[in-house]
Amino acid sequence: MRRYLAVILALLTTVYAHAAIQPGPNAQEEIQEALITAKPGSTVELGAGTFDLTMGLSLDVDRVKLRGKGPDKTILSFKNQNAGSEGLIVTGSGAVLENFAVEDSKGDAIKTKGCKGITFRNVRTEWTGGPKETNGSYGFYPVESENVLIEKCVAIGASDAGIYVGQSKNVVVRKSRAEFNVAGIEIENCHGADVYECVATHNTGGILVFDMPDLPMQGGRDVRVFNNRIVDNDTQNFAPAGNIVATVPTGTGLMIMANNNVEVFDNTLSGNKTTNCLIVSYLASGKEIKDPNYDPYPEGIFIHNNTFGPCGNDPQGDLGGALSELVGKPVPDIVWDGVIDAKKLANGELPKELRIYIADNGDADFINFDLGNTLVDPAKAKVTRDIAAHAGELPRLKPIKLARR
Repeated sequence: MRRYLAVILALLTTVYAHAAIQPGPNAQEEIQEALITAKPGSTVELGAGTFDLTMGLSLDVDRVKLRGKGPDKTILSFKNQNAGSEGLIVTGSGAVLENFAVEDSKGDAIKTKGCKGITFRNVRTEWTGGPKETNGSYGFYPVESENVLIEKCVAIGASDAGIYVGQSKNVVVRKSRAEFNVAGIEIENCHGADVYECVATHNTGGILVFDMPDLPMQGGRDVRVFNNRIVDNDTQNFAPAGNIVATVPTGTGLMIMANNNVEVFDNTLSGNKTTNCLIVSYLASGKEIKDPNYDPYPEGIFIHNNTFGPCGNDPQGDLGGALSELVGKPVPDIVWDGVIDAKKLANGELPKELRIYIADNGDADFINFDLGNTLVDPAKAKVTRDIAAHAGELPRLKPIKLARR
């Protein structure tokens, strides 16, 4: 008898672990209960259809898979959300989120925090009313995590970043698409990230690699951006005033700010209104730096073997306007503010590992617009187009290897 009871219990556990939930008036409670009572290693299945949800969902159990029938078939709609600051928040490690969509959440679509291992696969986040300041800030929003994988995902309409990874270690974003966000894909204050085989189009800025002050984890570094299509970014910046991304000029393809050891290669950049590639210090944001430990300079940047198409024919924003006054139109493919840390100079030069190198990018052109002098007295700015001054290369960065739980 004891043996039979064990078998029955095992069967019940198996059924429970693969509980399928269908859309309906009780779906809110059923999903949340399933996420609360899930056992580590179990799967919560969602059926096809639209789940009309009024409250945010949460998952804090380790190694749970939340799986739908496809990003265009299983839709978690938060259009009528009246409670919770996110659509879905995950704090359990090792979670796998796949094959569903989150639409019209009040705040961020999916936030994950403090996860040691998190996978987003074939998930769509979208604000269906198009680009609006009132849209949620982030589509995919993993922070303070390790071993983050985002693949085959789509992010549309975020008022900050469609795909954002912040203050995390070991990050891979691949085969994903970001469009009509302020920032398409943003890697911020991360240590080690690969972004590849993605499409960033019709955002304000296509791909951003930033390091910011006043955050617990700083010194963003070791980021590879390769084999991406960063094209036709042209959506007017609709970020709420005060957000750092509100300073991103409309029509920026790739933007590197204050990050170190960034390798950019084998990408296609074209059709971006202001410029294809912008490299700036945090000083370009115009914001005061109060953090004494913050390093605002981008250093160790290597841009090579990319394909650059037309850009810069309609430069936008304060920076775009200033650039067009300095150099006319089109604005060059690669724009650097020329700001360096004078304290690191040795015999009047930056150490080789801290410089910016540009190599084998076809006929891509370049400008250093000498922000330091331009801000004080534009007449004294030493604007230069000397791309040869950046000849050379840095050691290739190592690929990211994800550790899975």
